[in-house]
Amino acid sequence: MSETTKRTVLDYDDIRQMAPFFDGKPRLVAWLMKLLAVDKVNWIHDHNFDTPGVPFTQGLLRDLSITMQVRGQDVLDHLPEGGFITVSNHPFGALDGIMLIKLVGEHRPDFKVMVNMILNHITAMRPNFIAVDALASDDPAKRAVSMQGIAEAIRQVRGGHPLGFFPAGAVSKFTSGLRIEDREWQPSVMRIIQKLKVPVVPIYFHGHNSLLFTVLGMIDWRLRTLRLPAEVFRRKGDTFRISVGQPVAPEAIAGHTTPESLADFLKQKTYSMKHWEK
Repeated sequence: MSETTKRTVLDYDDIRQMAPFFDGKPRLVAWLMKLLAVDKVNWIHDHNFDTPGVPFTQGLLRDLSITMQVRGQDVLDHLPEGGFITVSNHPFGALDGIMLIKLVGEHRPDFKVMVNMILNHITAMRPNFIAVDALASDDPAKRAVSMQGIAEAIRQVRGGHPLGFFPAGAVSKFTSGLRIEDREWQPSVMRIIQKLKVPVVPIYFHGHNSLLFTVLGMIDWRLRTLRLPAEVFRRKGDTFRISVGQPVAPEAIAGHTTPESLADFLKQKTYSMKHWEK
């Protein structure tokens, strides 16, 4: 079956290609997939596979009985016309991308989010994905994919379509102050925003993954990644809070002449919504 029509997210062939140790050990792989909840991910992906894009995210969240409480719904109801950009913190690593596509995509089905190549395995969401290598790999093939992704992102906005960024490029982690927060937002993303000169909508996701997930990330990012499916299903039945801020005008973006200054400004705009007013 070709990759574009693949109904699973990860299967035996994927795992043995990632880790040759598992070649010839299908029963061990099946046990590992059950342990890590990959079998549940495959089921929910298959269950909603025939409705790709925004309807896929709606079905996935419905299967998980996840609801969203949104502050700033009026902004979503009156999004800028043409091209614009969203910037968001990245506390969950998967669910935040799914919820972001549902939130914005229900108003603008042409919305796309830049994601790392791991999430690109979720083939039913590819209509709303632009994949890059967040680790800036030295592999020429992966670097080529990233360059293509950046070019596609620029075409997306210049063609009058919205684009979403998680500018940290990775899931939130412990800071020196023992808070779970995004690492520094990437200058490469800020340069794209400076180049495009369109409104920027900040979106803040309240909450974070489990303490276990965060501690695993301190040991090795690969352990944290393996934990992601379990983190998704741990939140089954939960309500997530999301704050949407007023669009930042291109003129305000232009006032920041360096990527670092713009990163500080947009991150502060986003994190200023972290206190949920009752």
